[in-house]
Amino acid sequence: VGPGSYTVGTMSERFDCHYCRDPLQGKKYVQKEGRHCCVKCFDKFCANTCIECKKPIGADSKELHFKNRYWHDSCFRCFKCYTSLVNEPFMLRENNKVWCSNCTAAEDAPRCKGCFKPIIAGDQNVEYKKMVWHKDCFTCSQCKQVIGSGSFFPKGDDFYCVSCHEHKFAKTCAKCKNPITSGGLTYQEQPWHSECFICSNCKKQLGGKRFTAVEDQFYCVECYKECVAKKCAGCKNPITAGFGRGTSVVNYEDESWHDYCFKCTKCARGLANKRFVCHNGKIYCAECPKRL
Repeated sequence: VGPGSYTVGTMSERFDCHYCRDPLQGKKYVQKEGRHCCVKCFDKFCANTCIECKKPIGADSKELHFKNRYWHDSCFRCFKCYTSLVNEPFMLRENNKVWCSNCTAAEDAPRCKGCFKPIIAGDQNVEYKKMVWHKDCFTCSQCKQVIGSGSFFPKGDDFYCVSCHEHKFAKTCAKCKNPITSGGLTYQEQPWHSECFICSNCKKQLGGKRFTAVEDQFYCVECYKECVAKKCAGCKNPITAGFGRGTSVVNYEDESWHDYCFKCTKCARGLANKRFVCHNGKIYCAECPKRL
């Protein structure tokens, strides 16, 4: 940027104005391209037009020029922030507008997806899939708290902190009703925390182990045998249907037997699914009571 290419002074010699032919001696004049003219004619015929205000830059004004473009010094301001750019770095952008370096940097900087303001060098930011936020603008879609550089879960165009994602999307344990954030297991199409799916008696976790359910209570094999299972009237051992041998049970009045223990007291013949006789509290086949 430099001053205009003309000289202003007071004429001491006998010269006439190149345009109006009035004498210039003792008067203020302008010399441009080898011609001498009065100030009035200069403003009318020779002055450059300010690219900003579109008015002539008169002989009494300070002129700045850059690449065949001219400004009043008072018009040479940043298009964005209006700061004077005389003796300051600038950039000529579209539509012949001049910008200061700060506004240029802000205009060319990426825009925050949260506040839509520029993210300039030095700002802390978060980037995800070609999108960028100021660190303080990257917030949870649910609780609106700042996620910043913390862990988060994307869901479509929304982002959730760990806590809100757990409560909004995680499965809920059938026992404690709290979200299951990791691991867990499923029983009868219901989710459980591993630490909630336990034996009702000894409290040991049942995940991956054999168990049985009795009236919404769960028992490991040992506790079921000890605390829940009926005792066989024959061998006096627990009747644990589904655990090993003895999946069938014979019930008669208030007593139960393993199917292989339900046999004639005299001849030891198996009586499961067969006719039998009860005599003095003992079980006999249909033939043996005749021999008593």
